[in-house]
Amino acid sequence: MRIAFVGKGGSGKTTLSSLFIRHLAAASAPVLAIDADINQHLGAALGLDERDAAGIPPLSRFTRDLKEYLRGNNPRIGSAAEMVKTTPPGTGSRLLRFGSESPLDKWCTYRFDDGNDVDGGGGSADLAGVRLMVTGVFEESDLGVACYHSKVGAAELYLNHLVDGPGEYVVMDMTAGADAFASGLFTRFDATFLVVEPTRKSLSVYHQYRQYADEYGIAVHAVGNKITEPGDLAFLRGELGSALIGGLVFSRAVRAQERGEPMSLEQLEPENRTLLADLQRRVDEVPKDWARYTELAHHFHVKNAHSWANSSIGTDVTTQIDPDFSLAAHAARAAHVAEAVAAV
Repeated sequence: MRIAFVGKGGSGKTTLSSLFIRHLAAASAPVLAIDADINQHLGAALGLDERDAAGIPPLSRFTRDLKEYLRGNNPRIGSAAEMVKTTPPGTGSRLLRFGSESPLDKWCTYRFDDGNDVDGGGGSADLAGVRLMVTGVFEESDLGVACYHSKVGAAELYLNHLVDGPGEYVVMDMTAGADAFASGLFTRFDATFLVVEPTRKSLSVYHQYRQYADEYGIAVHAVGNKITEPGDLAFLRGELGSALIGGLVFSRAVRAQERGEPMSLEQLEPENRTLLADLQRRVDEVPKDWARYTELAHHFHVKNAHSWANSSIGTDVTTQIDPDFSLAAHAARAAHVAEAVAAV
């Protein structure tokens, strides 16, 4: 299952993302965490020191290599240079699976569980089963010649080619506000949690995001943050009704972690642990709709082709769409294999 945390800048997306990742890890679930925010703080929120966090090679550095790997022997794609961020998989493409290693595990993945990370640092027992990728910071060399969406393009390609199953989780800390709508990335998730502060400004971002998401049938759940008194949650309830799952109350454990002190999930307040369990329940209740996922992937690939990709690449990239290819079939086969292995 793929989960996105979105919201206005400073609302607490990274805080909620990191706590949810810790919650999933505590249940021994395999988790891939992706920091796709322009401000890359997810590693620090998960307890990495500044040296280890800065030492993770960004996914965006390997975009060309990733394209070459994912292209495989897909006859619809002449070369890796013809792939764009929305290119969907087809017959002959290489798919990514949780249980199978790929070159990305060596290129740009930090593993918390055993200390075999990209920069030689140690692991964390509380985060066993968690891998971390980062899209990369917006550097001075990018100013005036690139936008941040060029950084997250590799993450979009990754999700387009990922076959994930029940009990496997991708958690992405997204770019702030409505920036996610600059591509089809916002449609790549099974559940979207929009972090909302008890302020009018934060609510306006929620309504703006909902307006865009509703156009494509994307369900958005609101999660309150910075709840310091009962009136804060009552205010959000009055404004959002059933769209609000709950709110993260002031946490001394989180505050200490933000000062650089180690934190375990057991230190989190009971009401906040209950909130995290509610989020997971919402995720697990979502039926996996591979057909709709593929439909939206094709829609945004065509949209990108007509708006910029065809002229940029110099060929009609809409021909990359393979109408006979089914991610659902691959997911079903992967699930069957997993069940057979578990039964042995």
